[in-house]
Amino acid sequence: MKYIVPDKRLFSFNRKNFVSRLAPHSLALFNANDEFPRSGDQNFVFKQNSDFFYLTGIDQEQSILLLFPECPNPLYREVLFLRQTNEHIAVWEGHKYTKAEAMAASGIEQVYWLSEFDNILHSIVNYAEHFYINLNENDRYAHTVPYRDLRVLEDLRRKYPLHNYQRSAPILRSLRPVKSDIEIELTQKACSITRDAFIRVLKFLKPGVAEYEIEAEIIHEFIRQRATGHAYTPIIASGRNAIVLHYIDNNQLCKDGDVILFDFGAEYANYNADLSRSVPVNGRFTPRQRQVYDAVLRVMRAAKQMLVAGTVWNEYHDEVGKIMTSELIGLGLLDKHDVEKQDPKMPLYKKYFMHGTSHHLGIDVHDYASRYQPFEAGNILTCEPGIYIPAEGLGIRIENDILITADGNIDLMADIPVEAEEIEDIMHSASGVQ
Repeated sequence: MKYIVPDKRLFSFNRKNFVSRLAPHSLALFNANDEFPRSGDQNFVFKQNSDFFYLTGIDQEQSILLLFPECPNPLYREVLFLRQTNEHIAVWEGHKYTKAEAMAASGIEQVYWLSEFDNILHSIVNYAEHFYINLNENDRYAHTVPYRDLRVLEDLRRKYPLHNYQRSAPILRSLRPVKSDIEIELTQKACSITRDAFIRVLKFLKPGVAEYEIEAEIIHEFIRQRATGHAYTPIIASGRNAIVLHYIDNNQLCKDGDVILFDFGAEYANYNADLSRSVPVNGRFTPRQRQVYDAVLRVMRAAKQMLVAGTVWNEYHDEVGKIMTSELIGLGLLDKHDVEKQDPKMPLYKKYFMHGTSHHLGIDVHDYASRYQPFEAGNILTCEPGIYIPAEGLGIRIENDILITADGNIDLMADIPVEAEEIEDIMHSASGVQ
């Protein structure tokens, strides 16, 4: 990994919270992600399982965490299993964790090689009554591939059919949305790197530049500052491309007079930033572009005020929809009389603002959380309203990352330019044009 290893206290704290919620006489297993083949002899770049990293801080394939807090053998109450390296692996793949390095990163004192897992598990499993297995229960996930945790579950059921099998996911869904101080620091680091990439792009952008050149500027800044890379595939959408919500081709030239919509963020130590900005390619908004931009900015600021502890997800999005409706009427895109007669189940604003305003942010960009749990202190959420007008070839989205505290909220991207004048000033100071 490129990043500085996080403080192991984060992962020790997370494990302590997790095991405190287990039923008596329970054994929990967590697996690193699979390695996925890219071609005949290559794998995709490895991305660690978010829950496994949350509990261990270990960023390596073929790893297992075993938690059995009431194990009669104290050596096996908290155990990490790692792939044992050798000369061949060292030559072809490079360095892997030593046991000492894994202890230092995770705070786990008992570290064994993966080859010892089956024997150790079999020696203690019959002293447990419950198996806690962690499956992917993110409600944005559509299951199509039988991943490692599923395969492990099938194997365990075959070997130990009389144990009670329980779900780890509900426990993690209650824990992961509330970020600790260290997690907040890591997210802020990702946001700060993202800020520097955005400033870099503002100084680089001009008519005739290609979207892929901008993407290259972004990843240059990310890697230069030890980020792993992109938190997600970046959206660099100029002109009409901005009305495609998940446009990722990034292969067109940026034209004079167009607005370009950026949606990108850095990943640092597996924690993510998520930024959206819309800026004029030539450094000056037209009056209409500015009118729409300011409308989105007003919605973003009003929505941000509602991101406080106790806010209910659906009620929040309904209120943002009302504010957006008012702005769309002001822009001449909706008629207030049509709005008065609209079907509440299909509000008219969704023609121009069809996505949600916020999502939880953390180890996953769309982080694991309940849609039905009121927001809490320690939650980090995006705030990202947008207006998309196909008839005008114009898409505007503005997004910052917001931390909820007991005393209100903190904008983790407050130092990233968002006012139209500030964006224009930076672009023109870089070009020397007044």
